[in-house]
Amino acid sequence: MQKAMDLIRQLGRFPDSKRKSAFLQLSNYKNGQFQNLLPTPALAEGASMVRIFWKFFQKMPDTVPAYALPFVDTDLRGLKPEENVLVWFGHSSYFLQLEGKRFLVDPVFSGYASPFRNSVRAFPGTNHYQAAAMPDIDVLFISHDHWDHLDYRTVQQLRPKVKKVICGLGVARHFEYWGWSREKLVEKNWYDQVDLGEGCTVTLTPARHFSGRLFSRNISLWTSFVLQTPALKIFLGGDSGYGSHFKEIGALLGPFDLAILECGQYNQQWPYIHSLPREILPEALELKAQRVLPVHHSKFKLAQHPWYEPLQQVTALAETGKFPLLTPKIGEKVDLDQLDKPWERWWEPGVKNGSQNRKQ
Repeated sequence: MQKAMDLIRQLGRFPDSKRKSAFLQLSNYKNGQFQNLLPTPALAEGASMVRIFWKFFQKMPDTVPAYALPFVDTDLRGLKPEENVLVWFGHSSYFLQLEGKRFLVDPVFSGYASPFRNSVRAFPGTNHYQAAAMPDIDVLFISHDHWDHLDYRTVQQLRPKVKKVICGLGVARHFEYWGWSREKLVEKNWYDQVDLGEGCTVTLTPARHFSGRLFSRNISLWTSFVLQTPALKIFLGGDSGYGSHFKEIGALLGPFDLAILECGQYNQQWPYIHSLPREILPEALELKAQRVLPVHHSKFKLAQHPWYEPLQQVTALAETGKFPLLTPKIGEKVDLDQLDKPWERWWEPGVKNGSQNRKQ
């Protein structure tokens, strides 16, 4: 009974009647659901969900690493206020400190990306960072409400540390149900801007994806973000397939010093809702981004490609195109004031470098 109640609580809550009434006035909301800018079927033409589900449980080579992945143990609470840094925690979770402000994006520290324990578990070596290691957070960004981006246990543990949550329309309803103060919650539509003070702003921008924590899809909004400080402009991509919105965002809000783009958990059977490695650099160019940090890989198995393939492919493409790519280990500090540096190829197949974990 307790497990059932726990599952129900993790599901969150549908938007209330007041929210739904407001949504009806929006151009990106129709027939009770939020809409992508382009038609976006969940699967490619001719693809079968039953066939995909069956294949997902077939054993494929290298979808899970055979050894613990390397990480760097960075003392986040000991950072100097003047340090402008990024620390990636695997998949799409990362920490930013800019202009003395601390941001956390899509944190998943529970060890799995599913409502069910022991399913979609984190790879060995990838779950070192926990909520207790986080400093106080000025802004928690949630790109959408999928389990691998909005983790109930993680956000509940973080609640005393978070000053403000910024998310797409409808997502704040989950937080309200989980006991968060409404004063902490800011939910906006695409191209709405939030003033963060001291010359910092964030603008919500389109993504090509979907939302939903179980059976009901698209009742809340999925989003990307543009984080602007006096010195830097960073694109926080969330989950998105390739689409015209990248060029639109680049024209309206670019150029960007850095774009953080999803690169992993893709398949030709669902090419519209996740980007393929060959699409990452075209997205970056359309955004007018100077550099890319690929995320959404190396922590959870949500597709059947080898776990190292996203980084392997996008690195090769970046080298061919002479495009700057950031590929830090989990926990490794990225100095946002000194972005031009070489990075170790820690994902190379068969290289057992998990023993190289170190403090930073």
